[in-house]
Amino acid sequence: MPEITTDDDLFEPALSTECDFQVGDNVVYPHHGAGVVKSRAPRKVLGEERDYLKIRILHNDMTVHVPCDQAAQVGLRRVIDEATIREVLGVLGGPCTDMPKNWNRRFKHNREKIKTGDIHELAEVVRNLAVRENEKGLSTGEKQMFTRAKKVLASELMYALEKSEEEAEAYLDDLLGTNPNAEAVADDEVEEVDEADENDAELALQD
Repeated sequence: MPEITTDDDLFEPALSTECDFQVGDNVVYPHHGAGVVKSRAPRKVLGEERDYLKIRILHNDMTVHVPCDQAAQVGLRRVIDEATIREVLGVLGGPCTDMPKNWNRRFKHNREKIKTGDIHELAEVVRNLAVRENEKGLSTGEKQMFTRAKKVLASELMYALEKSEEEAEAYLDDLLGTNPNAEAVADDEVEEVDEADENDAELALQD
């Protein structure tokens, strides 16, 4: 049975409850990445019937069911267009911006950026962590964040640039100058990441 989980702090407040997504739309679900709307149909959950979008996230082989009236609240949006692609590539090729020096504050700072669902913010986090990995190495929690953020970003570039999953990931690694097999971890950063930080719940049903 699917489990309903919520996290009121995970997403920005909804500005609208409109839901104009249709079957076949390429969409992005923050924290999971890009996917395709496979169906839109009523579904009865806990005695309440609502319209749900069934979204297949390709890169991690996950299916999520998002209530239509909460699509804006969870940050669901369409895949970026050509103009935005150029902007994102500009962010990825830009200089590293300032981040908190303390790893714990830096982790939370970057997590908040990822939560917005804004691809510019996501690209900035990916770029900054790539620079830090190359220069100083990343702590374990940040390394996990970096890997996940790259996967999410690559999944959208896959649709936007019409590449395969492997091609999109290789393209992103080339842009960042990163080695996906690198094992270096910052020696002076030992962390205890809050369980809530590592297990962000999603406002959706998952298969």
